[in-house]
This record gives sequence, structure tokens and C-alpha cells, in this order.
Amino acid sequence: MNAQKRYEIFARLRDHNPEPTTELHWETPFELLVAVLLSAQATDVGVNKATARLFPVANTPQAILDLGLDGLKEHIKTIGLYNTKAENLMKTCRLLVEKHAGEVPRTRAALEALPGVGRKTANVILNTAFGEPTIAVDTHIFRVANRTGLARGKDVVEVERKLLRHVPREFRQDAHHWLILHGRYTCVARRPHCGSCIIEDLCEFTEKTEL
Repeated sequence: MNAQKRYEIFARLRDHNPEPTTELHWETPFELLVAVLLSAQATDVGVNKATARLFPVANTPQAILDLGLDGLKEHIKTIGLYNTKAENLMKTCRLLVEKHAGEVPRTRAALEALPGVGRKTANVILNTAFGEPTIAVDTHIFRVANRTGLARGKDVVEVERKLLRHVPREFRQDAHHWLILHGRYTCVARRPHCGSCIIEDLCEFTEKTEL
């Protein structure tokens, strides 16, 4: 895919959605961190329902520690894998209190040192909470990047590096949100909605559908 076509793809995505953002509900970097940690193998809708119960009671690392493990589990038990997620979140909160004065760190290395936080989660926090032009590659973005030809790669790290290299600078801050929303609602896994896609004529996918 050439640079002109990539530029036009993101220009159209921007025109369609000028101010994209995550569908997770959050007000502070810590709330976003909690929501992203809880979102693995869960829907954003499900996470938002759980955090709507949790955050009014505990939305700081110390407050969650004060809840205790059983208390935390009680608030998030509607989410898949909640036992493991609760344990990781408690460990993360303890580290945040002990090493970061209760604040979410702003470096990749410090974020990835937190239990349950990998490269994708760190990228989400850096981008969405702190305004860094990172691109977190999840299953949606991996599919869209490979299917359209924007950035083909064998794994998420290769796709991330290619996107960072090829996405025009003016679009890099919001690219993550545009691509994930496009993958979630239009370029879906089983049968993409090519007929209603705003970038269909630019996409290099060879098996387009009429939906």
C-alpha cells in the first residue's frame, strides 16, 4: 500500500469521526488502567457496568487495597476471569502505592512492570491517558491492518512497528481508536461489512462482501 492511499484512509476515518476515543468509561489515568486491566476477554459494556459499581466505592490504588481482595472480587465478579484480574489489580495497586506514590507511571517500562500490564495495555494508557502517539494493537487492529494492507505483519509487535512507521504523523495520536472502532463495527472478523465501509475502494482486501 502506498503512502497516498494510507493518508486517504485516515483522512476519511477522521472526517467520519473527528474525535475518537475509547468506549471504556474513565475519568483518571488510574480508572483507565483499571478498566483496561479488566477488559481482557470481556466486552467494554461489561467492564463499564462493573466499574460503575466499583469506582464510586474505590477509584484509587489505596481505596482498592482497603477493599481487600474479597471486596474487590464482589464488585467485579460479573466479568470473566475476575479472580485472576482481582489478584493482579491488588498487586498493581500495592506497587503503585509503594513505588509511585499512588500515581500511574508515564513510562512504558514502569507500566509494563505492573502485574497484568503488557505492551498493549501500556500503549493504551500512554495514548489515551497521557496523549502519547502510541498504537496499541489488539485483535481488531491486527485484523484490520493485515486485511486492508495498511500494515501487514505476522504478530502484533510487527504490525505495531509498521503502523508507527507508515501512519502519517498527523493521524498517529488517534489511529488506535479509529482502527479498533473500524474493526469492531465494520471490518468484523467473520464477514466484514464491505458494502457500507467508507474506505472500501482503498482497501486491498481481495474477498470483499456486499454487506
